[in-house]
Amino acid sequence: MTHDPRTLRIGGHDVPVVTARTVVVGTGSAGYCAADRLVQLGHRDVVMVADKIHAGASRNAGSDKQTYYKLTLSGGDDDSVHEMARTLYDGGAMDGDNALAEAALSARGFLHLVDLGVPFPQNRFGEFIGYKTDHDPRRRATSVGPYTSRTMVEKLEAKVRRDGTRVLDGCRVVDVVTAPDPAGGPGARRVVGLLVLRTDVPHDGAACPWLLFRCTNLVYATGGPAGMYATRVFPHGQWGASGAAYRAGVHGKNLTEWQFGLASTKPRWNVSGTYMQVVPRFVSTDADGGDEREFLSEAVPDYGRLATLVFLKGYQWPFDIRKARDGSSLIDLLVHRETVLRGRRVFLDFRRNPVRDDFDASALSPEAYAYLERADVLSGTPIQRLRRMNEPAYRFYLDRNPRVDLETDLLEVDVCAQHNNGGLVVDAWWQSNVAGLFPVGEAAGAHGVYRPGGAALNSGQVGATRAAQYIAARRDDDPVDERTFAAAAAPVLDAALDLTARATARAAAGVPDNTGDLLRGVQRLMSEKAGPVRSARSVREALDQVHAWLTGYEDLVTADAASRRAVDRTFLVRDILTSAYVYLSAMADYVAHGGRSRGSVLCTDADGDLPLVGHGPDAARELDLPDLYRFRLDGGALDDEVQETAWVAPGGGVPATDDGPTWAPVVPRDGADPAGVPVFRWRPRRPLPQDDDFFENVWRDFRDHGNIL
Repeated sequence: MTHDPRTLRIGGHDVPVVTARTVVVGTGSAGYCAADRLVQLGHRDVVMVADKIHAGASRNAGSDKQTYYKLTLSGGDDDSVHEMARTLYDGGAMDGDNALAEAALSARGFLHLVDLGVPFPQNRFGEFIGYKTDHDPRRRATSVGPYTSRTMVEKLEAKVRRDGTRVLDGCRVVDVVTAPDPAGGPGARRVVGLLVLRTDVPHDGAACPWLLFRCTNLVYATGGPAGMYATRVFPHGQWGASGAAYRAGVHGKNLTEWQFGLASTKPRWNVSGTYMQVVPRFVSTDADGGDEREFLSEAVPDYGRLATLVFLKGYQWPFDIRKARDGSSLIDLLVHRETVLRGRRVFLDFRRNPVRDDFDASALSPEAYAYLERADVLSGTPIQRLRRMNEPAYRFYLDRNPRVDLETDLLEVDVCAQHNNGGLVVDAWWQSNVAGLFPVGEAAGAHGVYRPGGAALNSGQVGATRAAQYIAARRDDDPVDERTFAAAAAPVLDAALDLTARATARAAAGVPDNTGDLLRGVQRLMSEKAGPVRSARSVREALDQVHAWLTGYEDLVTADAASRRAVDRTFLVRDILTSAYVYLSAMADYVAHGGRSRGSVLCTDADGDLPLVGHGPDAARELDLPDLYRFRLDGGALDDEVQETAWVAPGGGVPATDDGPTWAPVVPRDGADPAGVPVFRWRPRRPLPQDDDFFENVWRDFRDHGNIL
């Protein structure tokens, strides 16, 4: 097929429609991998769409040494597929079939990238040398430097271009088009298409700004809902489109499980690895940059302990509540107090040593001292240590916008949202509960509470491969006929046209455009009330505000018809508000279910404990911190359960419950709720599969159906 748009009459409107068996939404490493694998497997009727091809986390995010996690492929260390699967599964609340698939296909996905030209380091005998990353008992991690995921995207994109797959840019996801699924149970839905807004087409011109896709499958590689948070290290332009999936009936999984960590904010970049190991000085200022204070020493007066905790952030970069009472994540909490509670700005100062002018390495822990001794950086200033240990890490900021010279400038940082370990529910083939919709990459809720560093890059490649295998083998049917499609798409298109007409009419009547204000408002609210430190009260306050915005959205949002950006934001903000509403409801349900602090989140508990001073005679004394920071650890109490979420549209029914526990709302509201109602259930996680691996049996099944069931 040419995949050229063909104008169809949809609900009384002439709209261009592209027809393809499979549409891949998103042009990150997972999306390109899916498109590549589909063509490789003989499923060539594929088209890709993106809101902005060169945006997104895969292409624009990274760290000091961005990690890719896979099965051990060097040396004499013991390892196996099931051992790696167990490591992933032990992160808590992860389904076993996803864990086994991510382990089993890790080598295949990794070596595919190698063959495409990603230069993962190998020794002279061809072994791919590894190192340990966080939550990793083996040396499974590898890297090509700060831009591992960017290199992956570039090589995968080049392959997709060589395959001739069409890629459409400037397409904002508006809604997923679904229809009843005859093959499913009561209330089951299937994908039949996608509605997007062409952001490169003026809304007040002659050309139609809407574009519909008629398809059998959607590979949903839209990334996590990064747009919900103001304080985030996700690159600008990474927004996500999870709201459209929830409105279409796709369930969520483990939505409470985010990963937060220290990052620079201008530009956005993780300050892990060497940036922390050289022990920079932390300072805070008022909003205007005055009243400079070295605030860490207020809470951690012991010089050696303070320097060691900062050093350890290089190894232990993500905020981990298990290390918050007397470990390195105390640094994150102290930064959070400065920025959120005190309203101050926090900076890293590489020009001067912390606390004192000279650097007393002898006060460090033996682990930290030995590392810096091997690097021959036991003296000097942090910038001198950084440039000796990792010159590219210094030069990185010289090439950014805005440019920062760590020799002369302070680097502003905060505790930022970095990755959503939860997401849209997936089965063993990365298909959601809506037939034909396959979330892959960060959009998929494939992870548990904890995951090894770099597991997300592997998960994206594995999920994309599994989805492509299933589509090529089991979902190679033509899209529904034009009449069936038009009937399903008409109400979706009508709703989008009505929202646009209302928003632009208010602007024409003189009401100021408020799309930017609404966007910033929800982002600030989420960072303040539902970030790495949250309480039942703060979550409920945020939930009530987001519910009010979403309930009145059609009569609230105002957009200038002459501004493509404003009309685009009308749907972007709606998507973010929908996601925030579902996620906040999940956070409230987690607390109501008895959930406590775990992963990268502190849940305030009035009966909990505060972090400790943690040294010498004061080892057991609690720090003088607000009660907001009192917490009790979950201790793995909910590791064997998975929280699932469904968004019930106004007037819709609660999902069928014949496959598990019943669904219930956490915040009952009287009457029909115009914002819809998120409902929840807690189910046992799927165990690690223990199949019979007798060769003859597997070979026979593979010959019969490829073991794609």
